[in-house]
Order: sequence, then C-alpha cells, then structure tokens
Amino acid sequence: MKKVFLSLFMLCALFAQAAEIERIEPACWWVDMKNPELQIMVYGKNIAHAEISIDYPGVRLKEVVRLESANYLFLYLDISEEAKAGSMNIQFTDGKQRFVQSYELRERNQKTGAQGFSPADVMYLITPDRFANADPKNDNLDSVKVDRSRSGARHGGDIRGIINKLDYIKDLGFTTIWLNPVLENRMPGGSYHGYAITDFYQVDPRFGSNEEYCELIDKAHDRGIKVVMDMIFNHCGSSHWWLKDFPSKDWLNHQDNFVQTTHFKWTLMDVHAPQSEKDILVNGWFTRGMPDLNQRNPHLARYLIQNSIWWIEYARIDGIRQDTHPYADYDFMCQWCKEVLEEYPDFNIVGEAWYPRGTASAWWQRGSKNNERDSHLKTVMDFDLTFTCEKAFVDECSSREGSEAGLFKLYEVIAQDFLFADPNNILIFLDNHDLGRFTRREEKDLNKFKQGLGFLLTTRGIPQIYYGTEILMSGTKGAGDGQIRADFPGGWEGDATNAFLESGRTPQQNEAFNYLKKLLHWRQQSEAVKHGSLIHYTPDRTGCYVYSRQTDQETVLVLMNGTDKEQTLQLDRFHEVIKGKTAGKDVISGQTIQLGDALSIPARGIYILDL
Repeated sequence: MKKVFLSLFMLCALFAQAAEIERIEPACWWVDMKNPELQIMVYGKNIAHAEISIDYPGVRLKEVVRLESANYLFLYLDISEEAKAGSMNIQFTDGKQRFVQSYELRERNQKTGAQGFSPADVMYLITPDRFANADPKNDNLDSVKVDRSRSGARHGGDIRGIINKLDYIKDLGFTTIWLNPVLENRMPGGSYHGYAITDFYQVDPRFGSNEEYCELIDKAHDRGIKVVMDMIFNHCGSSHWWLKDFPSKDWLNHQDNFVQTTHFKWTLMDVHAPQSEKDILVNGWFTRGMPDLNQRNPHLARYLIQNSIWWIEYARIDGIRQDTHPYADYDFMCQWCKEVLEEYPDFNIVGEAWYPRGTASAWWQRGSKNNERDSHLKTVMDFDLTFTCEKAFVDECSSREGSEAGLFKLYEVIAQDFLFADPNNILIFLDNHDLGRFTRREEKDLNKFKQGLGFLLTTRGIPQIYYGTEILMSGTKGAGDGQIRADFPGGWEGDATNAFLESGRTPQQNEAFNYLKKLLHWRQQSEAVKHGSLIHYTPDRTGCYVYSRQTDQETVLVLMNGTDKEQTLQLDRFHEVIKGKTAGKDVISGQTIQLGDALSIPARGIYILDL
C-alpha cells in the first residue's frame, strides 16, 4: 500500500511538472516579410523543459532559448520566401508528454495603412478616456470604477466614442489622429492616461478590443484620416504580468530594487558627462509604477521591435509616437527605427525628446551632423517652439533690440533651423496632454488663439493640435494633469452641453471653431504651406513678423502684428517674396488685400494671404 501511494505521489508530481502553455506572443505572423526572422515567446508552467520541433515548408527553427525562468521559451524561426500562409504546428515534447500548438502564418495585410505622416498632415491629439464614451458597458474593470468627479480617475471614454466622432474630426479638417496609448493598463487606480502598459498585445478592455481598434483605423482610412499609435518601450506598468515571473534576471534595469531616473536628458549628448549620469538616466525607473525595461537584453529587444511591426501589419497604423524616447537604450532605439523603416519605407516615427532647446532636439533627428551615431529617427518634437509660442503671442515686441519678447522670439527659434538635418520633419504644437493648454480661461478675446493657430498652420513642420482646442478648452499644469485632460463636453450621454454641435457652443467657441476649420481646409489645398520653402524677415521696430511659404506656382504671405496697436508696414522690404504681385486673398475673411507701398496690420492681428 505504501509503495502504491508513493508511486501515485510521484506520478502526480510528474504531471504537475509537465509543460503547459498560457501565452504565445505574437499570436500570429505573416509570410513575405522583408525580415525573415520571427521570435515567438512561449509562456507556461515548466515550458522550458520541453523540446521543440517544427515541420512546415519554408520555415526553419533556428534556435530555442531558455532563460532563468523555467516558464519561458524563446523560439527563433527563419521564414523563407517559399513559406505560404497557413496553420503551422509547433510540437512540444516533455518526456512522454507530447502536444501540438498551432500557429497562424498569414498573408500580408493588403488594407490601406503604414502611410506615414508628413508636413502635409495636421494631427488631432486625443486622450481616449476623456473624449467620448459610446459604450458604458466597458467602463468598469476589476475594482476600478469610473468617477468623472475626480480628475485623476477613469472617466469612461472609449474607442467606440472616437469612431462615432470621426466625421466631426474630418469635418474640422484634420488628416491624422494621434491617440494617447490604448493598450492594456490594468493598474491599481486605473492609469487613465495609458502610459503604464500591462500587456503590449492587447487593447485595454475599458477602451474596447483589438477588433474595435482595427475598426477605428479602417473607418478613419475610409475618410482619408491616418492614425498614429502611441508606444512606450522605455517602461511598462508595475502590474504587467512579467513582474510576477521574470524571464531572466536582467529583464528590468534595477530589477531587485527601485532606482528612479534623474530625468537629466542632457547627459546623453553632454561630452563632459560622466558615464554614471548617463546610466542613471537610461537605467532608472520613470516612476515607481513604471519599471524600466532593459533593452540591452537581446530577447526583450527583439520582443519590442516585433511588437511594433506586429501592430503596423495587424492594425495598419500609419505612424508611431514613441514616448520618453531618450530614456531607453540608445543603440536599441536606433535599431528599432531602422528596422521599422526598412520594413515600411513610407512609415514615420516621432520621438518624444522633451528638451527646452532646439539644439538637443536636433541632435536626436536622423542625419544630425552633431551626433556621431545616427538615431534613424525621422521626426522630433519641437518643445522649444512650444514654450516660445506660449509667451510670444502675449508679450509685446516694439523694437529690433527687444529680442527677449514678442514675435522676435519666434523668429529666433525658426532662424536656428540650421541645427536640424530636416527642419520640415519636426512635430510642432502649441500644447499637448503634458502641458498647460494654450488657451487660458482669463483670456477675453481670440487674438492669441488666432495668431497662435495661424502661425502653427503656416510655419515649417508637422502641426499637432490637442483635442478641445477648437472649443477653447483651457487648463493649467499647476491644477494637475487631469485638468488639461478634461472631458470633451458632449462626449457623455447626459452632459449639460454638447460642444460637438454648433448649437452647443458659445458664440466665441463657434468663432474659434470656424476659424480653425477654415484654416485646416485651406491648408489641405495649399501646396506652398505643405511643401514650399520658408523665407522670413527679422521683426523690426514695428514688432511685426513677416514670412512666406512658396513653391514655383504659389506664394502664401503671413503678416503678424505682435503689438497692442495698429502697425503700418512698408512692403518694399518684402520684394523677394511678393515678386511684383499686387494683391492677396485673405484666407480667413476672403477679402482681397491690395499690396501697394504699405499695409496696415491691426493690433495683435494676422493676415494669411494667398498672393
């Protein structure tokens, strides 16, 4: 009896240790990819004990990698040009136990997508939780409940809400939408902003599903609107399933104890910085709730690169905005950009490199003469211009020497474009989800609004506008991030006002809305603004800033008055861009403006003239 009991115990122990599969990532792949290598991460109890074999025409199992945890296998496959789409069987053998896991190889996705974005586009930035709630059934998850009375809580906006507002976005005149992260954030408290990812392959169920995300992109493409996906490779959320069972001892930086980054991003390009300061920036955690991923681990690096390629092919996104770009390993980020663009040559990536000076942003752009190691990053963000705009349209500039105020500072920023390898591929913006809104509650007129938007949509670069700007939504950073990411009025059933409709907006909101709409639709037709050269003139004693955008066939002349009184400009100074033309049509009013010897500009006014 004792021997029988012992045998049963050993048999149970044997079965308890047998391999099993809980996850396979990515869940599918495609044939005919330019890069034939595929990494498959298999996760399950004791899966590392299994031996692997694959017998599928055109597919070769190159390597099986086992790390410290017995619950992971990393399979590296070579998918040749001869491989056809179909169901590929992966055989797992663990002692006498044998089982087969099917894996789908698909034909390449032929839907529209991977188009990239360019200066011909204007992005509409949306925080999904705060835009529109069309499906209240998905509001609550786990112990986290929707609470719109708290600015830091989940409010219930979702993908279906954005789908329902695509016609509104198209009608306004936007060509591209950028969503703050939509992937799963199953964090205590909710992580409404989306930057603490807990699953890199699943849309957050409070926003919807992977299928709904693809539906959003399909319907956006049907309307001629591109979609940019927000990604984060520097860190994950502290509730990511990896943290319960790390594949290896070096999956995270400072895996055994929390060490926070210094956020001193200058150290990366500082020729005098000690290595220790560079290391703490890159290896430190962003916050305690955002553990730092170690992209120097080759298996994690391959996982992340494949993840972005999977989303491009699966959902047909058109671009990526990479969060906290300088905080991740530099060599990894270079390789990632390079591989994505090799697979999708028309694609574009913009990296968030938050520097108050254009010198640093320029260092990050690919082709920089000041950076010995090419970043392969096509587009960077111009925070310098953003911070300058905040003051430039309020401060007075009445003399050429007044270079610390007014529109002269705009000129000064643009005049330093020699720093950039490609000044046109720079993302420009007046505000975003991390900054105080450009519009302030205390402003009584639209002068700042009109000059700011007029400038943004006519200068060089790729403009991005934050949701709600069109209805003068306001909020300061000091009041908390939730205030600058407020709900769009009318996005929830029962809202007191519905600013998606003309009848739900105040007269001033409609004036702002119509101004932006007219500019956006005009910009879509203006080759000079989308693709032309920029020539600008130093603001003189009048405090006015004048510049042109022009092609061989078209010239747009922009004149802004940065003072509180009417100014008269002598036009002969601008003869190189006017080139003998005698009149221009004002884009906003539709009036014909005569270009004689002089032109008067109203106080804080702006003319955008098609010559």
